[in-house]
Amino acid sequence: MKTFPRTEVAGKSLSRMLIGTNWMLGWSHKTPSNDARIKETFAKPEDFFPVLEAFLEYDINCIMGIVGEMPLMKAAIDYAQDKTGKEMIIIDTPIINVADTAEARREAEAVIKRSAKAGATFCLPHHSSVEKLVDKEQEEIRRLGDYTAMIRDAGMIPGLSAHMPELIVYSDARGYDVETYIQIFNCMGFLMQVEVESIAATINNAKKPVMTIKPMAAGRVTPYVGLTFNWNALREKDMITVGCFSAAEVHEDVEISFAALEGRFPNLERRASPNKKQAAFGEVE
Repeated sequence: MKTFPRTEVAGKSLSRMLIGTNWMLGWSHKTPSNDARIKETFAKPEDFFPVLEAFLEYDINCIMGIVGEMPLMKAAIDYAQDKTGKEMIIIDTPIINVADTAEARREAEAVIKRSAKAGATFCLPHHSSVEKLVDKEQEEIRRLGDYTAMIRDAGMIPGLSAHMPELIVYSDARGYDVETYIQIFNCMGFLMQVEVESIAATINNAKKPVMTIKPMAAGRVTPYVGLTFNWNALREKDMITVGCFSAAEVHEDVEISFAALEGRFPNLERRASPNKKQAAFGEVE
């Protein structure tokens, strides 16, 4: 297996493809039945292993998601590390209480410490928490330093998880203590708050490496379309987070990604059809 290209964030070597967890933890962004199917498939730590093992075959060893508060995900990571002998880098995205009270700060600190206890290297508080702190009038993220200091004190590297592109813009302008960003980016504009071109500009102008998420718009575009677009729109230091439901999907997505990075067409089987011998598929009888 070829080793997947890597980048560097705060002195740490990261694979440019990151392992997404929504399609193993049950957040399909589709329907409750899809969520239930995922949870039924990944019910025990060993159920995650075929997918994680497939990623690790390419040295794709960086995994993003809510880990510190999800014992099943942590157990799955431990299981994969034990079985393969390969260490995984955890990018935790915990949901924290950002209310402006002493009690809320203690609660947030406890959650952040659980991230560290779970072995996270990076801690990027969940967008649903951080975006409560955004002040568009003053173009700032209020009290962000309280939480980045907690992350540093816990021995982790701080970053920002963003659905709002303003988080990247304000952080760069204000010089907040963050080393990387998470930003939604896909060719459909799915869940993005402004048009694709504007987010592309925000990412390309960011002072820190960006970890993009939802490249296939949660399954609304095919891997070839979504991944080819993202790899060609991003900088060499940026990353793409890819969620997979099976080992076969991992191998497909990696081949599509290698092809995009190498400027060639991916080597994949053609899609199923009752009659593959059609000129539209590049074949004739």
